[in-house]
Amino acid sequence: MAENHEAPLRVTEVSIKNWKNFKCAQAKLEQRVFLVGPNAAGKSNFLDLFRFLRDLVSVGGGFQESVRRRGGVSTIRCLAARQDPTIEIAVKLGTSSAPDMWRYELEFRQDNQRKPIVKRESVFRAGTTLLNRPDHDDRDDPARLRQTHIEQVNVNREFRPVADFLSSIRYLHIVPQLVREPDRSSGRKHDPFGGDFIERVATTDKRVQKGRLNRIRRALQVAVPQLKELELWQDETGRPHLRGKYEHWRPQGAYQSEEQFSDGTLRLMGLLWALLDGNGPLLLEEPELSLHPGVVRYVPQLLARARTREPRQILVSTHSPELLEDDGIGTDEVLMLLPQG
Repeated sequence: MAENHEAPLRVTEVSIKNWKNFKCAQAKLEQRVFLVGPNAAGKSNFLDLFRFLRDLVSVGGGFQESVRRRGGVSTIRCLAARQDPTIEIAVKLGTSSAPDMWRYELEFRQDNQRKPIVKRESVFRAGTTLLNRPDHDDRDDPARLRQTHIEQVNVNREFRPVADFLSSIRYLHIVPQLVREPDRSSGRKHDPFGGDFIERVATTDKRVQKGRLNRIRRALQVAVPQLKELELWQDETGRPHLRGKYEHWRPQGAYQSEEQFSDGTLRLMGLLWALLDGNGPLLLEEPELSLHPGVVRYVPQLLARARTREPRQILVSTHSPELLEDDGIGTDEVLMLLPQG
């Protein structure tokens, strides 16, 4: 995917205009980004920008569907966008040494039938223009502007690494009850709320599965020192479960399954598995939920301990001051969002 073999691609900069509650914003992004700010500052909306880009190129997605899922252009568009109703998105992809390897820009609005339409779409590679729409074909057939080129494999060959990168973005907001009752989200793959978490563990190659679970167990010992073993097992009906062995007053310890794990422990397990399951940007929303404040301060350390190979870009939204107490977090890794009247 990445053309620089020293490091994988990541989003190095983002610019938005009229996106939800952002009238205009621009930010440079590091390998780790901690989004902080009060309620209604736009942390979830900022993360949803990346989910939108992922939906553009995902199977079952595309431009029209991505806009529809968010309630249409009028719902996405900033309420302050009265003079210019166009929504603008621009992202740079690269590495620390080459931050502008790729640039993707998209502007869209709604037409007279309130349908989303592309106003401009551009792709640049190291400063060279590969795509600039609308072109003469679009002018001859305006219906073409109801789709982006990034989503179409028959026309995105020159810049397919950008599409592949965007499709690798993952969002996670584990709901422990869905992990315990996966039938509630049966059939969903890459469920952002964890409904297929144990199924993904069960269908992973056994050697890889064992290695990841061992790595997760070691990382978790910072927060759950009593956890001595972590494995996948099947009950008498063949249904897979996560099982952990806890050390306590009994000489042999005791096993617990996901049904007995605390919400916080289950969320951490799902978070760490997601971190190991892929290479694209990982979007985490409030990972401190259900965790004791004394454990929350170890979350950045857990993320660092679990990931040992190629670094993966992580964008974390949080309300927790404890999470930011880690001395390893640099000031350039914190993005503070403040609402303005």
